[in-house]
Amino acid sequence: MGKNGQELIAVGRISGTHGIRGQLKLHSYSGNLASLQTAREAQLVSRDGNSRSVRIKHAARHGGKILLTLDGFTDINQAEQLVGSELLLQRAGLPEPDADEYYWHDLLGLAVQTDTGISLGTITEIMETGANDVYQVRHPETGREYLLPAVASVIKSVDLQTGVMTITPLEGLLDL
Repeated sequence: MGKNGQELIAVGRISGTHGIRGQLKLHSYSGNLASLQTAREAQLVSRDGNSRSVRIKHAARHGGKILLTLDGFTDINQAEQLVGSELLLQRAGLPEPDADEYYWHDLLGLAVQTDTGISLGTITEIMETGANDVYQVRHPETGREYLLPAVASVIKSVDLQTGVMTITPLEGLLDL
């Protein structure tokens, strides 16, 4: 939770610098540029957990990445300190996801079960592979981990109200 009870959602990670004037490359978790263009205020949380408020001056698509210009960051030395930080925006300012789209923030911690009722554990991490996201699921008692591709043929339903994702495992998916 941010100030005034505003919920903050991680929307991407600073993956590098661009040029020498302090621009940053953002690895966007959603690919949604509009929310970055409308947001003015954001939070950056560094790998060691330090949080700072920043103002977004400009956001634009550049190749497959998003380039950010932040207020007060004008050279590469300042920008390099931010690489690896996660960028968070206020949820209230984000567009509602389309049907069958979810913010990563909402999926982390969901209980995962098969369509036959077998509990696999909870989503502990989401990895972007290029083709599709992959959900890492860990069973709390056994410690067993599963990697589930985030594709329609596997993900049968997501119920954020009950906190349950139901999957139809592909052949051999659970044998790993």
